[in-house]
Amino acid sequence: MKKIPYLIRSMRLRTLPLSLSGVILGLLLAYADGYGSWMVTLFALLTAVSLQILSNVSNELGDFQAGTDIDERHGPANSLQRGLLTVTDFTRMIRVLACATALFGLCLIFASFPTLLSWKPWVLSVVGLGAIWAAIHYTLGHHPYGYRGWGDLFVFIFFGLVSVFGGYFVASNVLNVWLLLPASAIGLFSVSVLNVNNIRDIETDIRTRVTLPVRHGERWAKIYHTVLIVLGWLLLLVYLAVCGRSFWCWLTLIVMPLYAQHLKGVWRLSGKELDPMLPLLVLSTFVLSVVMGVTMIVS
Repeated sequence: MKKIPYLIRSMRLRTLPLSLSGVILGLLLAYADGYGSWMVTLFALLTAVSLQILSNVSNELGDFQAGTDIDERHGPANSLQRGLLTVTDFTRMIRVLACATALFGLCLIFASFPTLLSWKPWVLSVVGLGAIWAAIHYTLGHHPYGYRGWGDLFVFIFFGLVSVFGGYFVASNVLNVWLLLPASAIGLFSVSVLNVNNIRDIETDIRTRVTLPVRHGERWAKIYHTVLIVLGWLLLLVYLAVCGRSFWCWLTLIVMPLYAQHLKGVWRLSGKELDPMLPLLVLSTFVLSVVMGVTMIVS
């Protein structure tokens, strides 16, 4: 029982708004088109939450084993680093979370598709297994892709494309090609979260891992960060111009100043000073997804 608070802390629940942003936007856009059910929504959200927690726990174990979690790191102290939990505790938790994620995913498939005698549920199953693999192997395993500079690509795919398209697909059973625009935007904003985290940790990451800021330097990483944010918003503006049904859709723009404030902070701050910029970007992306989805439904 004494370990429960530390287990919960290692789940990093503060990261959940980002993992839910894409799924929520996809589900809301499906509702705007007349699709969706409460059961599909429930299991889609549970699957997204369990995937994110699985990723967080696996990430902490992988960083600890690789020696990335050291006293000089700028992020919050982790349970393994402080000796509050053991490797065995994390291994067991990863197994439980992987099973829970798979179970929620199966429930989502059965709730979404009337029959398994088509290609759609099977493709979704393969994507789900890929998401579980990606959640575990970001920093864990013999060849973690997060330590080789591939984190940005995987985050873009799973937090953006898979998240938004998946949310819409499980609710509607159809694909909408225009979703590529908001899905890419959410993916770019999610990559931005990873990038600002890597900019913050550049001094300690250089010892154990290869990230884009480590490879190209802080100034280049901040230029790259600006491009991610600006390009994401350009994609959203195109989507609103093409698919927006009324003036209400443009209320999404009320979130833009939060991103401007974030960019200003990223250029002004360095190292541990960047900590406040992470929750600002995460919550901005979550609010953006909710506002955009709701205004599309209202229109």
